[in-house]
Amino acid sequence: MIKTVAIQGVKGSFHHIVSQQFFDSPVDSIECLTFDRVVDSLLTKECDAAIMALENSIAGSIIPNYALIDKYGLHIVGEHYLDIQHNLMAWPNQTIDDIEEVYSHPMALLQCKEFFKQYPHIKLIEDKDTAEVAERIQKKSLKRVGAIASVKAAEIFELDILAHSIQTIKHNETRFVIVKRINSEVLEQHINKASVKFETDHKRGSLATILNVMSDCKMNLTKIQSLPIVETPWKYAFFVDITFEDYGDFKKAKSIIDIMGEGFKVLGEYKNAKL
Repeated sequence: MIKTVAIQGVKGSFHHIVSQQFFDSPVDSIECLTFDRVVDSLLTKECDAAIMALENSIAGSIIPNYALIDKYGLHIVGEHYLDIQHNLMAWPNQTIDDIEEVYSHPMALLQCKEFFKQYPHIKLIEDKDTAEVAERIQKKSLKRVGAIASVKAAEIFELDILAHSIQTIKHNETRFVIVKRINSEVLEQHINKASVKFETDHKRGSLATILNVMSDCKMNLTKIQSLPIVETPWKYAFFVDITFEDYGDFKKAKSIIDIMGEGFKVLGEYKNAKL
């Protein structure tokens, strides 16, 4: 049973919200300001599992996290989609006109940049985490400073929300994965999604051939992400998410791709959260 999870951010962060929603029983969170620290907590057995954002419907893939999962041989055991609503918050009894600076994670600032065009007097400053800024405002009683974070963060740190749902695109989802040190304990009959990695040579059609194998084995490709192989310039690894109805079809695809592709690796076998 998972009792402790590592999250990027503090209480009130979106990773913290996922930790409260995904698991059937309550879990304790180890708060980390970087994903490197999240992974380190998992590797040193400080926690049972970790939660990592992998992609956002607006900003795209979080490529460094793919690299961390691959580098340290971690295993994806589940996924969770979270509706991301960004809110502007500040120390109580202030208005937007009082705010001079807003600190937040670069991705949150990117997703809300259109909103702040209405307020050219506000300086936008990149920070490590959304909810951590809210916590800082509370601890230091900071005035004229705003944070972009979740409603949960505003509740925890007793801040006033000056504007709700300020992200440019209102339907804004982030996909999070739950990772462990060991392979998934999900029952085979419940597995209908997998994340795999492989490399291809520079021969014409080599990638297309592997993708055709997936199609022939009744795999539905839901995500493909390339990542440069640092040691070999202009060669790439491919991270692929696939869904399927029959685990037997996936086993067949695995055995074929393992022969055809270089460096084939299964990063996780788990239940599709979108069903």
